[in-house]
Amino acid sequence: QVQLVESGGGLVQAGGSLRLSCAVSGSIFSINAMGWYRQAPGKERELVADITSSGSNTYADSVKGRFTISRDNAKDTVYLQMNSLKPEDTAVYYCNVRADYGINYYWGKGTLVTVSS
Repeated sequence: QVQLVESGGGLVQAGGSLRLSCAVSGSIFSINAMGWYRQAPGKERELVADITSSGSNTYADSVKGRFTISRDNAKDTVYLQMNSLKPEDTAVYYCNVRADYGINYYWGKGTLVTVSS
């Protein structure tokens, strides 16, 4: 019954910004981390950013300094602020939740981000 609802994807010109949101609902015993992955055409899915319950953040080298991950006080929504977007950021972005001390993983359906030159 766990649901991850993503929003914020779309088409943007290079240098622009987007903010992705992921609202999590349902029965989860314990959320250990929330984050974002992406998959570009012809490439494997990769971690973009995540944030743990203790507040530790991780970013892919390719997005450091441009993207910022955050979550609300209730820890039911995670955001990804994407600035200075580049065409190589074009991908389907997936929200991810790691729960129950690594036992369970949940995924959103993905939202497409397209960055034009």
